[in-house]
Amino acid sequence: MQRKILVTGLSGVVGSAIRPALEKRYQVSSLARRGAPGLLRERNFQADIAELEAIRPAFSGVDTVVHLAATGGVRSPMGTRTGFSELQQTNIVGTYNVFEAAANAGVRRIVFASSGATVRGYENSSPYRELARGEYQKLDGPVPRLAKDVEPRPMSLYGVTKLFGEALGRCYAETTPLSVICLRIGSVSPENRPRDVRGRAVFVSHQDLAQLVVKSIEAPARVRFDIFYGVSDNTRGYRDLSHAREVLGYSPQDDADALLGENHVDVP
Repeated sequence: MQRKILVTGLSGVVGSAIRPALEKRYQVSSLARRGAPGLLRERNFQADIAELEAIRPAFSGVDTVVHLAATGGVRSPMGTRTGFSELQQTNIVGTYNVFEAAANAGVRRIVFASSGATVRGYENSSPYRELARGEYQKLDGPVPRLAKDVEPRPMSLYGVTKLFGEALGRCYAETTPLSVICLRIGSVSPENRPRDVRGRAVFVSHQDLAQLVVKSIEAPARVRFDIFYGVSDNTRGYRDLSHAREVLGYSPQDDADALLGENHVDVP
């Protein structure tokens, strides 16, 4: 029997990137305000995640929720500069509602789309600053990788709301049967290639992200709560992947430098 997966934000950049891989393996349902194209009506739930009672029916019989819906991301008009009132409704109230509805419905696991924005502040300090700016000639040697348990350093309220989601996930994992896996997703583009010089450090390809989400869905029950970085195996990366490799068996196949090519010139 196919595992039943509910995805919030299926039509977003991340959802669109991983949807083909999910639909090959699972019975996928969607929860979104405007619905998702190409799904059967009975698996296409239309509701605002800020309204708890309205979203409850979507969780019935679901094994795993992949919670991608958020504001402040790639397609938001203001990006990570989105104001607090909008972030509050979707990223705080909405995320709480998704966790609460999932726990009440007996969902086994939530895979929560956190963000690399939770640690972007490290790019204000050397050597991460030089790496993100493409000033490779200023680096003295290999850049230490950031482990998942470093102190968070958000630079935006968007990053703060993602830390709220991680802490909320920990709370539900401690107080309910719900298992929660948080993925600090890097830079995803519709074009499936880095957009700028910073992308060489934080890019994640569609196939690598899809693999990571699938491995999170299928991780053993003993993984009650954890946080993993969602980036490709970038030569110039700084987010540690060893934890995802060890716990989930994540094996990223792509590298931003290889995709861009040695002769690629970044556009400022």
